[in-house]
Amino acid sequence: MSEHTDITRAGTMVAIGIVSASLIFSIFFYAARVVNPGELSVTGSARIRVTSDTVKWTMQLSRFSDSTGLESVYRELEADRVTVLSVLADQGILSENVVATPVFTEQDYSYTYDLSAPRKYTIRQTLTVESNDIDQITRVAKNIQNLVSVGSVISTYSLEYLYSKLPELRVELLSDAVIDAKARAEKIAESSGSRVGSLRAASQGVVQVLAPNSVEVSDYGAYDTSSIEKEVMATVRASFGVK
Repeated sequence: MSEHTDITRAGTMVAIGIVSASLIFSIFFYAARVVNPGELSVTGSARIRVTSDTVKWTMQLSRFSDSTGLESVYRELEADRVTVLSVLADQGILSENVVATPVFTEQDYSYTYDLSAPRKYTIRQTLTVESNDIDQITRVAKNIQNLVSVGSVISTYSLEYLYSKLPELRVELLSDAVIDAKARAEKIAESSGSRVGSLRAASQGVVQVLAPNSVEVSDYGAYDTSSIEKEVMATVRASFGVK
């Protein structure tokens, strides 16, 4: 009975040893795959302030009609567009800077008990002004009293301030972001008595166009259009050799 117990105990110990050895081997194998000895990966960033060079102003003209008066309402909407272009021209905004979309007609499906009543429609047209004269467009958009006399209902949207040289600026920022990443890597390496070597790999992050001093970044990239002054930020994930 004692001999059988000793054999069982020995077998159990061997089994535990095999499992432990396998587990240790697995841990070291996994660590070797996720940790690259002699390499340090850091994120660098660069940020610069720019001034918008383009402004976009969108407004929408709307009229309402039933099915019996559509033809006349189309003519009225066309007259409204001509009036708006004339008012804008008086303010120094030329017609070639205004893009008009095709007229859009939408049926009103509001429920009514009177099935014999004429169907109602909303007729819309969107006008978009795009210009490099930011001060002028901003001034006109804030003072649209002259457009009140137009028969249409006029809806104006917030001005969108844009920066057209973003592609060129991105290249410059990415270079500065790599320099920042190396500086961060050197600080980390100093703490362990190591020295940073050459760049081994780098991957670009999304570019963020932010309002000044903003921290509202997005994983997919942000583009603030509400402010004339902006801050453009780029990030880089870089790996350096460590000696």
